[in-house]
Amino acid sequence: MAKPTPITSPQHFTTLLSSTRIAVVDFHADWCGPCAAIAPAYEALAAQLTRPGVLAFAKVNVDEQRQIAQTYNISAMPTFMVFKSGREAKRIKGADLKALDKAVRELAAEASSAGAEAEASASASAAQAGGAGWLGASLPRGYGDVTEAVDQLNLDFLNLDSEAGGARVVFESGKPSALGGAGKKDYIESDTDEQMMLFVPFQSTMKLHTLQVTSVPGEGGEEEVGRPKTLRLYTNRSHTLGFDEADGEPATQTIEIGEDSWDEKTGTAKVELRFVKFQNISSLVVFVVDNDKESEKTRIDRLRLVGDTGEKKAMGKLEKFGDEQGE
Repeated sequence: MAKPTPITSPQHFTTLLSSTRIAVVDFHADWCGPCAAIAPAYEALAAQLTRPGVLAFAKVNVDEQRQIAQTYNISAMPTFMVFKSGREAKRIKGADLKALDKAVRELAAEASSAGAEAEASASASAAQAGGAGWLGASLPRGYGDVTEAVDQLNLDFLNLDSEAGGARVVFESGKPSALGGAGKKDYIESDTDEQMMLFVPFQSTMKLHTLQVTSVPGEGGEEEVGRPKTLRLYTNRSHTLGFDEADGEPATQTIEIGEDSWDEKTGTAKVELRFVKFQNISSLVVFVVDNDKESEKTRIDRLRLVGDTGEKKAMGKLEKFGDEQGE
């Protein structure tokens, strides 16, 4: 069940606005009685109407995020703001449940139309990017599916169960078999424990904006299988990292995939990256630290890379740009 996203920083707020077509934001304070009174209704609307990438709900504590409150001239609590494509479209001051309910349900109808357009746009973008016919989520504006730039000949994945598919299957262009695609083992699973180490080199330098991770664990098996939960990402490595080595290396970014991040229909989570740290990269190491079931099996059906491709590099030699890029 989706809940409003608590905003933790100005950067977090900017990322939210850029990753969804429509956002509804509750500016509130802990000491505000009307804020507390309307909060359950707001959360109920979020649980009922959230659509990943299309309609999102968030909460901004004005005492903890003063910079955001000042930027948008918030002078009364609660204040509800509606953003479309990152720009303010409507503002409701006070705990006016009737006005809020009406505005949000109108947005939900609009979001349904927007969602259909987003799916069509995603399919078109995928085709333009090299024929990737299936995506688990919509694409952010201005970026495309660049998964075709993965150098699949030099992939190096550690701790894979040999009974599942090989490393390349997660980059296949078709729909996962678990969602009605071709019936085969087109997924990877961890072997001796829940961790996996994925070394993904590229054919050209990349600017990565988002990762789309698809995981569709089966039901009724002898052993419970989980979805990736904690990811540590490392850039511009010339080879994969060992598990012990990764524990001593600072990650470019560490990400926690929450339960509400997984799309119910496609089993896909959009992992948003700190874009400034993922410029001009030649490889990506994905360390799957644990899963959401605390089990010994972690499953990944598809990985999609979203961003821009740069200059083609000579194959057989990975150029290292340095660990301090983007700092």
